[in-house]
Amino acid sequence: MIEAIIFDFGGVFTPSPFGAIAEGSATIGHDPTVFVEIVFGPYGEDTDHPWHRLERGEVTLRDAHAQIVQELRTIGFEGDPFDLLAKGTTAEPPRDAMIDRARKLRADGYRTALLTNNVKEFGDAWRGMIPVDELFEEIVDSSHEGVRKPDPVIFHRTLERIGGVAPERAVFLDDYPGNVDAARAIGLHAILVTEQWADAITELDALLG
Repeated sequence: MIEAIIFDFGGVFTPSPFGAIAEGSATIGHDPTVFVEIVFGPYGEDTDHPWHRLERGEVTLRDAHAQIVQELRTIGFEGDPFDLLAKGTTAEPPRDAMIDRARKLRADGYRTALLTNNVKEFGDAWRGMIPVDELFEEIVDSSHEGVRKPDPVIFHRTLERIGGVAPERAVFLDDYPGNVDAARAIGLHAILVTEQWADAITELDALLG
């Protein structure tokens, strides 16, 4: 029996930040694979890349930004990658059907949580995009926790905060394959949210029966 649903934020309720950077860089003539790797690092790992340190709250946005901009200059990019990120992730409004599904799940008695790799300085902006306090009983933000997905610690911490739910009794939705794999490795049911994001709602409903 499923007791809890855990959601990622970007790529689930809003467009994917990875897609935003990939599409934005391709538009201006850069290899999106290379560009995404420079901005976000090897995202399926937990490293000392400036973006990973930013998501763990170890460095400021200003410092991480400066390092990433400097690295992008090595491939001839002189702009601001965060402009591409902001433009792409706000290109469409938050996904009302996903918001409504999360609201209904909580109303139906499921434990709900938001588990996001995020940036402290972005907090007011992303929290203002959806009614987080209405949808989730717990919000677990990597930049305040000092640990980020795919580290299993942050998954276990989230489960503990929603009542000590066992992994096999919870479902996790995320847009990054490595995070989905990490969730499954500790026993969570996990759903990959793609650009056809409504399919994830269908998959979730089928899992819940």
